[in-house]
Amino acid sequence: MDIRELLLDGVGQLNDWLDNALKDVSAEQMNWLPEGKSVSIGFNAWHVLRTQDNITNFVLQRKNPVWIEQGYFEKMGLPKVDQGTGMSLEDARAVRIPDPSLLLAYSSAVAKDCAALLKTEPLETLDEVQMIRPLGEMPRWKVLRQVVMTHGFMHLGEINGHKGQLGMAFGI
Repeated sequence: MDIRELLLDGVGQLNDWLDNALKDVSAEQMNWLPEGKSVSIGFNAWHVLRTQDNITNFVLQRKNPVWIEQGYFEKMGLPKVDQGTGMSLEDARAVRIPDPSLLLAYSSAVAKDCAALLKTEPLETLDEVQMIRPLGEMPRWKVLRQVVMTHGFMHLGEINGHKGQLGMAFGI
């Protein structure tokens, strides 16, 4: 097994579990804000997907992300460039997902692009060092493992915690 197979399996699992966690969430539940300094299910999911899209397409392939290329920012009425990283808590809590089905369609498109990259990216390229702000330099395989996979699973945990607060079943 090489690192591509491991990343493909892990990111694929993240995408499957995220979609499963979101599939029965209504717009009201998606945008529900818990008390305190937390963000909605919708923000968490949007952030995971925007991050994966930006890393897969813009950072690693220097092409427009699906978010821009397929016009999801317009369809959803959300920022064209922002992905949640660096947003103030107030701005993050203001993000609203108007239609959960659009978020799931975006998820599917991002998953497809990421899988295609992981199936074809040469191992030598994955060993190249990449600058990721604000984290610093790291090999490209680690960008995918840490920023897409590990970070994404962390937010999936938040999503499931919020679902529990809403009396919903844990989704994976």
